[in-house]
Amino acid sequence: MEIERLETFSKRNVSFVRVHTSDGDVGLGQIAPYNADISAQVFHRQVTPHALGRNPLEIGALVDDVVEAEYKFPWSYVCRALAGLDTALWDLRGKRQGEPVVSLLGGTPTSHAAYGSSMQREIEPADEAERLARLHDERGYDAFKIRIGSWDSKGDDEDQWPGRTEELVPTVREAIGDDVELFVDANSAYTPERAIEVGEEILAPNDVVHYEEPCPYWELEWTAEVTETLEDVPVTGGEQDTDLAQWRRMVEMNAVDVVQPDVCYVGGIERTLRVAKLAADAGLPCVPHSANHSMVTVFTLHLLGAIDNAGPYFEFSIEDHWAEGLLEPELVVEDGEVEVPIGPGWGVEVDPDWFDTAEYAVSEAD
Repeated sequence: MEIERLETFSKRNVSFVRVHTSDGDVGLGQIAPYNADISAQVFHRQVTPHALGRNPLEIGALVDDVVEAEYKFPWSYVCRALAGLDTALWDLRGKRQGEPVVSLLGGTPTSHAAYGSSMQREIEPADEAERLARLHDERGYDAFKIRIGSWDSKGDDEDQWPGRTEELVPTVREAIGDDVELFVDANSAYTPERAIEVGEEILAPNDVVHYEEPCPYWELEWTAEVTETLEDVPVTGGEQDTDLAQWRRMVEMNAVDVVQPDVCYVGGIERTLRVAKLAADAGLPCVPHSANHSMVTVFTLHLLGAIDNAGPYFEFSIEDHWAEGLLEPELVVEDGEVEVPIGPGWGVEVDPDWFDTAEYAVSEAD
């Protein structure tokens, strides 16, 4: 059995991959979201030449060969494209065996507690607090994440408007109550000095339990300084990192308290499992980044059911966006939890009408 044909169906936000084997088996995967149409071009130029004709069940070896063959192009776009191949191969394997991917990984289909993830910095603190309290009552969320700082400040310590973080955090805490976990995401906003000040003066007094990407993520030493200094607020990060050597450095230098690989950014399930193991060996929990309702959240649910160091919550966006209605069955939060899809492979399918308006490309074995 060999990989015979690889297809992509692409729009700017998302691209899906179909893998076909010489035996007639088919698997569905997804390239990383955002500029996915560009990643699809990379897929056909720099991934498929190394995959066609190969055994589709040897996922680990195939993933490694692609990365090593494309060593001149580290890392983002090749890994974003590679995720489409990896996840399609896992779906194919699951469908061949009639099992969900979580079972192939040694786990059990179950449900996972979600933290409601806000993507907004423009929203007024009172309005953010009101909608999170409402979602707590309506959907049973026991944890939420809010945005602090400014994602584009590059360490200049600027909020979208002065004093927003100082107002937002206690306002949300009061609205959701003491029994709901509160996470924050700074998206690389702060210098170490300002990140520590925010942690000690704003986050710790309001029982924040997750301080994501406080400093520019590429400045590992900055983040490590914050992690070492803050005793009461766990520091998290890693969503943007794709190089496994960088992950090893991050873990070895204790840069974060919680690792957050993104299955689609890092290159698929196989490479995410390696990050999770690095963390597990160091006694660190893994809470993957899954910031939209495309298949990345499906991949994350299956992964969390199979790793021993899964965090207590996973990320589930509370925003209405381009991925709504994309998958069947749709992921739904009930009593604060989301079920792992239990059909063979990933257990979901993409809306057939979506494919009709997508840009199509194919690579085939000679």
